Amino acid sequence: MNGFLPLVVDQALAAAVRAPSPQNTQPWRFVVDGPRIDVWLDRDRVLAVADPAGREARLSCGAAIGNLTLALRVNGVRSRVRILPDAAEHDLLAVVSIEGNTRPSTLDRRLTEAIYRRHTNRRPLSEREVPASARASLRSAALGEGGQLEFLDASGRYAQVSALVRRAETELATDPDFRAEAAQWTGRSADCPDGVPTTGFGPPADVPGVVSLRSSHENRSIPPRQFEQDPVLAAVLTRDQGAAADVRGGMIMERVLLTATAEGLATSFLSQPFEARSTRARLLAAFRDLGQVHTLLRIGYGLPTRMTARRPAPEVTTVRSAPKVPAW
Repeated sequence: MNGFLPLVVDQALAAAVRAPSPQNTQPWRFVVDGPRIDVWLDRDRVLAVADPAGREARLSCGAAIGNLTLALRVNGVRSRVRILPDAAEHDLLAVVSIEGNTRPSTLDRRLTEAIYRRHTNRRPLSEREVPASARASLRSAALGEGGQLEFLDASGRYAQVSALVRRAETELATDPDFRAEAAQWTGRSADCPDGVPTTGFGPPADVPGVVSLRSSHENRSIPPRQFEQDPVLAAVLTRDQGAAADVRGGMIMERVLLTATAEGLATSFLSQPFEARSTRARLLAAFRDLGQVHTLLRIGYGLPTRMTARRPAPEVTTVRSAPKVPAW
């Protein structure tokens, strides 16, 4: 990083890099130029086999933007996000502009604290029911960001989508190119700043479940365990489509994930049907009447697991000129 940043902006960038990303690739870069923070897609960290169009990578960058703006707001800084419409052709995805002061809400503080506890839980969840109040909070989180969270058991899509997850996992588990790419990013040591360490894996399932977690994230050195047989599944959607909607979808997704963390819920992703050639179009078609589906979430109660490491914010940030944070 060149130059020095106000503490508020430092903290916001540190929050941004805590966003989730496929295989913990962290496909983002930031350029700070006065009151403007540009968010760039790092093409070198886009998964060529699993995510050739960069859809999941843009989703991750959107999640980073969500953390960035939330952390600014909790420190009294108002910002505006402009998502660029040609995000598919241009690696500059969005511009975050610092515009003045604001008063953070209690919810802002609660969700900002959740940034540093949120993590992907690939282990078995309990059969404890997710209450209606928690579901309502998650739906409200999506709506507050201009999106929608659809619980599959309530929409009648549960059987169809879970079958697509199983089919996709079977296809990917036997795809040598996918397996080679996954191997590059998984099984790393716990202190590695990117990729998924073995400590973040889950145990093998002792009996097949309704949905399949990634075989590439199984720790076969520990005994098999029974996974929940009726997991809560939900889809994050936007009404619009395209590359810009991917970025917006990531902001919505992160708001939902942070709300889940604040509610004491564990979450993980079911990305297989987006990544397998035979299921991608069918999954999109299953939600076409609602808009663009961006991600599938598994939600429930579980024991905490270790958080994965991140590259430090200075490593992914260039400072052209430091902003002057508005004073009260």
